[in-house]
Amino acid sequence: MTTGSSVIEGTSLRVLPSDFPNPVVDLALASPGAPPAIAVLAGGCFWCTEAVYSQLNGVLAVAPGYAGGTRETADYETVCTGRTRHAEAIRITYDPGRLTYGQLLKVFFSVAHDPTQRDRQGNDVGPQYRSALFPAGDEQRRVAEAYVKQLDAAGAFTGPIVTTIEPGAEFYEAETYHHDYAQRNPSQPYIQSVSMPKVRKLEKYFSEKLKKG
Repeated sequence: MTTGSSVIEGTSLRVLPSDFPNPVVDLALASPGAPPAIAVLAGGCFWCTEAVYSQLNGVLAVAPGYAGGTRETADYETVCTGRTRHAEAIRITYDPGRLTYGQLLKVFFSVAHDPTQRDRQGNDVGPQYRSALFPAGDEQRRVAEAYVKQLDAAGAFTGPIVTTIEPGAEFYEAETYHHDYAQRNPSQPYIQSVSMPKVRKLEKYFSEKLKKG
């Protein structure tokens, strides 16, 4: 990766997503027929992150929800107060024979959100919009910690990564009306202005990673 003083317009990136480094530390691809794997991550509004990851080849399902808090506070109205420990998160079910956890993180950091914004993403402000990873076990945690260090050391962003790597937390699915929200509401102003630019960035820079047809 080549970095310099230039910044990719409209982002905190110093390198194009297509030139973003692969994780030096990653999990190996699983053997064919291996059971699905799970990744839970939070990068602002879950409508946006769900819209991005639903496009990736090897992703079997994406569910929006809440992670970091308790079952009693895992509902949209309560989480939106910013007074719970929950983050708006997504649970990605993927084929570990086609995608690695590190590849999911590469999309997370380069396309899906801005990891240099603390407790916010753009105009969405509050701890429920924090950048966070919830590793499912020691191996995912090892990859996540190493990749954050790698990106910071490479100067991939204009500022330090503030993504928290939190203990594996229970994931609570969001209310039904949040599922596939961007796909079902393509003309909604927020989807047009916030979610779709991320999807278009994925399509532009990672076209080889998209589902076909």
